[in-house]
This record gives sequence, C-alpha cells and structure tokens, in this order.
Amino acid sequence: MDPILLGKGVTDDIAVTLLPRFGNRHGLVAGATGTGKTVTLMTLAEGFSRLGVPVFLADVKGDVAGLAVAGDGGEKLAQRAADIGVADYAAAASPVVFWDLYGKLGHPVRTTVSEMGPTLLSRILELNDTQSGVLDIVFKLADDRGLLLLDLDDLRALLNLVAEERKDISTEYGLVSAQSVAAIQRSLLRLSQDGGEAFFGEPALELADIMRVNHDGRGVIGILAAAQLILKPRLYSTFLLWLLSELFEQLPEVGDLEKPKLVFIFDEAHLLFDDAPPALVQRIEQVVRLIRSKGVGVYFCSQFPDDVPGNILGQLGNRVQHALRAFTPRDQKAVKTAAETFVQNPKLDVVATLSQLGTGEALVSTLQDKGIPSPVQKTLIAPPRCRMGSITDAERAQVRAGSPVGTRYDAAVNRESAAELLAQRAEKAVEKADAPKARSREQDDSQEGGFGQSIKDAIFGTKRRQGMIETMAKQTTRTVGTKLGNQIVRGILGGIFGGKR
Repeated sequence: MDPILLGKGVTDDIAVTLLPRFGNRHGLVAGATGTGKTVTLMTLAEGFSRLGVPVFLADVKGDVAGLAVAGDGGEKLAQRAADIGVADYAAAASPVVFWDLYGKLGHPVRTTVSEMGPTLLSRILELNDTQSGVLDIVFKLADDRGLLLLDLDDLRALLNLVAEERKDISTEYGLVSAQSVAAIQRSLLRLSQDGGEAFFGEPALELADIMRVNHDGRGVIGILAAAQLILKPRLYSTFLLWLLSELFEQLPEVGDLEKPKLVFIFDEAHLLFDDAPPALVQRIEQVVRLIRSKGVGVYFCSQFPDDVPGNILGQLGNRVQHALRAFTPRDQKAVKTAAETFVQNPKLDVVATLSQLGTGEALVSTLQDKGIPSPVQKTLIAPPRCRMGSITDAERAQVRAGSPVGTRYDAAVNRESAAELLAQRAEKAVEKADAPKARSREQDDSQEGGFGQSIKDAIFGTKRRQGMIETMAKQTTRTVGTKLGNQIVRGILGGIFGGKR
C-alpha cells in the first residue's frame, strides 16, 4: 500500500512519508499560530481518506471545511506539488460529513447522560470532589431504580428526587448534602445556557456513522464545526474525550492492520489537559496506549509539544513540528523539549532550525520499517488538493444535502425516561394521597345528610308520625282551649250561682 506523502526533505532531498501500517501509532502536529499546522492536518486527512481510512477532526477556525470543496489550483501550488513529487496532483474535494453540537452548521451530535457517565459529566460541570461523589450516587440510584438518564431533564428530575429523599439516600448510599445538590443544579443551569441542552438526548451518535467509506473507496472525513464550541473549552474537550472513550470501549481488538480503521485528530489538544485531575489524565493515557489495538490512530494538534503530558507524548510515533518562536522563557523551553523528542539528524541543527522554519515548512519524523523512527527531516509540506480556506453557506448546504447519513439526526426524539416516569409516579402518589380525603369528605357529607334528615323528620314529622312542631302546636291548642273552656265554664257557673244569691 502506497505511503502518505507528507512532503520533501530539504536537507537530504528525499520524500518524507507516513506508512499506513503505522498510522495507528498516533502522532503530534505542533507549532506556533500561522506556521501551517492546519494545512498539514488537511494534507494528512486527505492522505488517509484516499487510502480508504475515515477521519474525524474538529474545525476550530472554520477553514478545515475547505476539505469538502476542490481547491482553486494555481501555478504556484502546481509547481510546489511538482517539486515535492506529488503524483497526479489536481484539485479535488474529499467526501465530507459536517457535524455540529449546536445543529447549525452540520448534523446535530448527541449523546445520552448515561453514555457520558458521571466522570466526564463532572468535568463538564466543573464539580469538586464532593459534588462529583453526589453525582456518582445519582447515577447509581438511577441504575438501581431502573430510570433512564437520557437528557438534562432526566438528570434534574433525579436530583430533585435525591433532594426529597436525602435522608434515606444518605443512609443507603452515602452522605448527600442539600448544598451539593444545589451546586450541581446551578452547574446544569450554566451548561444549559452554554448550549449543552441540545447535546444530551436522542438519537445518539452511532460510531458507524463516523467510520464510513465512500462509494469510490475513499474514507469519509467527519468535520466537527467547533468555532463556537471552542469558546466552551470544557464542553469541547470533554466531548472529544467522550468520543475517543466510546471508540475504545465499543470497537473490537484487531491488532496491527495494513491501515487504520479510523484516524481521530484532536485539535487544540492543550484544552484536554488543562486543569484535568490526575485520574482523568491517567484515563486518557490508558485510552491512547490501548486504542492502537482497536485500529484507531490519534493525532494531537497544539502549539507546544509540552502541552501534551510526557507519558502520552512518548506514545506518539509520528511527529510534525512547525516553527516555534523563542520569544519567552516558556518558548525557549518548548523549543528544547521539541528538539529532544526527535531522532537526531547529524546534518541538522534542530534547535536552530525550529525558530527559522517558514510557513509550510516543518521538522518531520515518522515510523519506518520495524517501527523505528526516522531521523528528523526539515520538510517542505505537500499542498492539499482541497481549498485552503473557508467555504460559503451555499457550498456547505450543498454538501449537507448529499450527506450519507441523511436526516437521521436532524430531529430530536424524546422518549419516556426518568423525568417522565418520576412525573407519572408523583402524579399517582398525589392521586393516591387525595383518595382517602375524598372518601372521608363523602362520608362526612353522607353523615351530615343523614343527621340533618333525622332532625328534619323529628321537627316536621313524616307521613307515619308527627313532628315536634305539630305535637307542640296540638298541645298548645289543647292547652289554650282548655284554659278558655275553663274560663267560660267558670263564668257560666258563676252567673248561675250568683243569680241564686
């Protein structure tokens, strides 16, 4: 299989190549701003794609999208390609699928809260150790109670449940404070305001859709629109780390192949390691070390080589180092570090050359036969066949219209999960609690109605018996009649006896 031509050695006048079978041994592209790192990344992506290897990379500045459009050509580029020895150089576009966490410049990229897991989610939310422990409890509680955590609404619902049952949960799972729950809720609010709401949900990204091969045998290049995402560095770095972890966990062991199954390019790599806890750095180191056997090559891109921890840097077999400007003590240290990472070339003063490289030039060392690094070469980087710059909205829309994944991810799906189930349970609990009260009121009304009717019957009577009023009326009538009768009798008798006297 033909190697990927990276450029031509200036000192030794030889082709500088990357062997496909060592493409999974990872790599580093470093250099100061404006020295040509992006062009090198595009050349790498095109080279792997032409070999049938899918590529996934982030477009931080908007110019990597030019891979989707044929270059403008020109005599200068053609002459440079000829000088380097690029065979059949011609302007050409690569098969591209655009992705975007916000769903504006590409297909939406989603994952579920459960797939993200508490460790990476704690990093996004910037939680401390205590709050991260509470988040671990939330995930464990969801598993124990069979509640799906798909989106942020589900996570909020679980946090509310933990707050309500805090005492019982603290006894069973560990101490949970109201302050920690409130802190996590505030962090979720910030994440939602940063656009993280759209990232969590379904349909979740399927790895097969970033590992596609086009109908003509070229690997499809997945480009993540990251111009806005890079402004949220925690979300950006954690998303790419999650994707890398998913590849590591889901792909089978394949050993060393003739070419990688996927090349994953991590631009602005320093964001991955800034403020990362030791446990997370150890996890990254483990993934980078072992994912090679899954057929995945990881390429970090950053300004300084020491942006990548030493344990990980030592695993990067393919190196492309663009110019470093030694203006500050940090720059001078970076130049020395970069020089020490290369296999020395007796014909080349690496330290001096690093600060003298022009745009489009780099120091390159790649793994050759038997995995031995080649001596460092000052290299004129080969030009890509695509456009070296941004594309128009119309061109992006045209590429999206022909996307091989269609509209599968464009519409969000909200199926029944923790938030809905907990809402239903709460509603049933309220109904169940209200039922005895309703029955009690009915009984009271019934008792009140029976007692009232008895009083009414006692006062006014029924068809079979007379009431108190009727009885009293009759009694009063009889009393009045008796008194009146007695008065009349006494009057008559008095008149009679009086008459006799």
